[in-house]
Amino acid sequence: MRRFFLLFLVILPFLLASCSGLEPTSQVSGTDSPASLTPQTATSPSSVEPVATSPVTPAPTQRAGEVATPSTPAGGAVILQVWVPPQFDPASGTPAGDLLAERLLAFSRRRPGVRVDVRVKAVEGPGGLLDTLTTASAAAPLALPDLVALPRGLMETAALKGLLHPYDSLSQAMEHQDWYDYARDLGRIQNSVFGLPFAGDALLLVYRPAIIPTPPADWASALQASGPMIFPAADTQALFTLAMYQAAGGEVRDDQGRPFLDVQPLTDVLGFYDEASQAGLMPFWLTQYASDDQAWEAMIENRANLAVTWASRYLGNMLADTSAAPLPTKSGSPYTLATGWVWAMAAPSENQQLAAQLAEFLTDGDFLARWSQAAGYLPSRPSSLQGWENSSQQKIAADVLNSAHLYPPAEILSSLGPALQGAAVQVLKDQ
Repeated sequence: MRRFFLLFLVILPFLLASCSGLEPTSQVSGTDSPASLTPQTATSPSSVEPVATSPVTPAPTQRAGEVATPSTPAGGAVILQVWVPPQFDPASGTPAGDLLAERLLAFSRRRPGVRVDVRVKAVEGPGGLLDTLTTASAAAPLALPDLVALPRGLMETAALKGLLHPYDSLSQAMEHQDWYDYARDLGRIQNSVFGLPFAGDALLLVYRPAIIPTPPADWASALQASGPMIFPAADTQALFTLAMYQAAGGEVRDDQGRPFLDVQPLTDVLGFYDEASQAGLMPFWLTQYASDDQAWEAMIENRANLAVTWASRYLGNMLADTSAAPLPTKSGSPYTLATGWVWAMAAPSENQQLAAQLAEFLTDGDFLARWSQAAGYLPSRPSSLQGWENSSQQKIAADVLNSAHLYPPAEILSSLGPALQGAAVQVLKDQ
């Protein structure tokens, strides 16, 4: 009877997906892939010449939703405008902020008559990065930033809206071997490079070694662990469930590039959730958690001995009695989903060549070795990880990064996420 019930649940994601316009067959179909983007042409960047002079201009105050006016060059100086979110503010006084401020100043000193003007903007909402890019592009193109720090999702949206300029003819940085696989995909939209990766993030497993000496590497050992294992089961993106599905061999696109779910890997994942629910590893109350914030709070409050969370949260808020490891998978082979931040170009100006050189300067391996560890993010380059001073964090990061895959684009997540979330919630609630 229970096997019949589980097979019924396998069909549930397709029924849920059909409510959003997807056909209920053995695959979940959705929107077609976005139209191709046409890269613009420009001249190749010149070499860096070491010259000392210009400082970094501090970020001016600006009201939410206000479009900044272009900076006025003083004494003929070229001003590069850079937008960052609060967590990357070089004037924050944090170790990572100080390192970024020093790096920006070093770039100015290598360029005669070049100044860097940094403006701080919220990530989301009115006056946020994407909102202001959209407004400035229509109303004041000269106010657009030469460089802007964007998370993968916003970069994807901005590039498809035509708000960003590709690096294709300006930089060959992404052709170097010194990038993790996820980072190569992170900065690319279709066949063009729209961002140089500088900060990475990935899902990992946090555990309490005093209770669980050896973290579970596969589903079988996870079922024997002293749980619960917390994750945001009600998150509509369903990234942990998606990671388990892809680790089990599931594809997310069909032959025509449309959103797709493969029945057997999905059955395997739901079967694991069913067993985990019965074993107490995944109790029904996990369905109350819709965000990583909620799941991490439960870990802090000792309501669990295992938690799936983002590397940036763990590295930036390390609990004294915890350690971290790759996610447990069906086969025991590490696999995780990753994302991150990139430096993107937005201004349609003659400064694009300089902007590309600044982006390359800010993604140098030696600099990222110091900055990524101070900021609590995973590095985008293997050489940067080798420069980490904390050996235990270095090992954890290496295990995760070597198995990291960029999570699917927005049109895939919006189609498959709710279906996977709905199926997981139904199983955990034993409905």
